[in-house]
Amino acid sequence: MLFSRGSNGRRMLRRRRDTHDLRWLSARAWTTRWYPQGIDIGERGGRRTLAVSWFRQDRTGHHLASRVVLIDTERARHIDIALAIEDDAGDLQPAQIHTGGLAWFGDRLFAAATGRGIWEFDLSDIRRVHGPVARRVRGIAGRWWPRSALVAVRTRVHPIDLRCSFLGREFDADGAPLRRVLIGEYRRDDEGRIGDFTIPEGTDDGFVAHERFAPGIPRMQGAVRWGDRILVSQSALKTPGRLWTGTRDALTRHSVSLPAGCEDLALDPDERMLWTLGEHPRHRVVRGIPFARIGL
Repeated sequence: MLFSRGSNGRRMLRRRRDTHDLRWLSARAWTTRWYPQGIDIGERGGRRTLAVSWFRQDRTGHHLASRVVLIDTERARHIDIALAIEDDAGDLQPAQIHTGGLAWFGDRLFAAATGRGIWEFDLSDIRRVHGPVARRVRGIAGRWWPRSALVAVRTRVHPIDLRCSFLGREFDADGAPLRRVLIGEYRRDDEGRIGDFTIPEGTDDGFVAHERFAPGIPRMQGAVRWGDRILVSQSALKTPGRLWTGTRDALTRHSVSLPAGCEDLALDPDERMLWTLGEHPRHRVVRGIPFARIGL
């Protein structure tokens, strides 16, 4: 069982008031080795589950590994799944990408590999590895821990003619999921672009591009669509993040604040919640904002 009471089912602190907040109860709340980035909602073992991506870096900022943390939102428990690739010899190596955004379709998990397209991982074939392999895929060298790790392996790399800093899913106006995503670019200036794409259906298919546009918003971190309404997150250094909403040509800043160091966005039509997260150490939170607060 993925969410057992053993070491693979760690607890989180849950608080429900105006928002639904989940906080980490371990060193991951303050570590500077791992940073949370992407988020999406799906189902695992018949339970609603949040997926939050993290990347590991060394002191020089070099990417060492990445993982996805699956969170059972009702039990406030989570497990780690390392993201890996197979090398030419068939050995597992860590996926050394930024994982700036996630889009979860059934057993297919798409991750934004900033500057390197979109990477696809297979959640139907999660493996348990041990010893040196477990340490390698977690980006850890010369230590005895961890003794084992769960791993999801990359199946494809999808080239995209954008920087691929983040991606988010699209839904129609009634909340039905579409096979489409928004893929966008983080830039400090206001020249970042967002593209609308249909995801590949077969193994020989690629992403199909539709429109792309530049909203004129610096430091964009995530984007999702509900009907003709687009929602974009904007980080503001150590201050609360900003939410922009509206049609592609008329995005305006919403009064609702996002966490400091806000990152990706995810829409949850079942619970009518907009999910996001904050990346700053000691201020990290996974936050659900009710649709009623943002007018959806």
